[in-house]
Amino acid sequence: MGEAKATWTSGKQFVIHSGTGHAIVTDAQPMVGGEDSGMSPMEMILGGLAGCTGIDVVYLLTDKMRQNLTGLRVEVDGQRAEDLPKVYTDIEVVYHVRGSDLDTKKVVRALRMSEEKLCSVSAMLRHTATIRSRYVIEDVHGGETIEGTLD
Repeated sequence: MGEAKATWTSGKQFVIHSGTGHAIVTDAQPMVGGEDSGMSPMEMILGGLAGCTGIDVVYLLTDKMRQNLTGLRVEVDGQRAEDLPKVYTDIEVVYHVRGSDLDTKKVVRALRMSEEKLCSVSAMLRHTATIRSRYVIEDVHGGETIEGTLD
């Protein structure tokens, strides 16, 4: 079970503490009275998606599939509904995978497993958003770059 507590500090800023003892600052944009001193709650959701799937992919590729992964960057871009509540309706995820002698089939399998079975954030967001994913795999020794989609 998860736990979070948000404590108002000033303006529109809150410090959010997790049940495991971690903290993060969240704030609103100046146009709605905030000072932009932290991520907005909606940015945190996109960050949660990037982190959730990223953890899965690193675990699968390094621990389970024994791939020589040297880097992973997960970029997430979300479009929101125009009407309240302004939920995410379209999300694009781009995986930038680096390593040497990576097996493309294993990389794609790890990405699919994360998105379709493991990442809880992705599972929740799929109720309101269409999530499209693509990948860029860079072989650091061979110089080869492979791009594709998970559609």
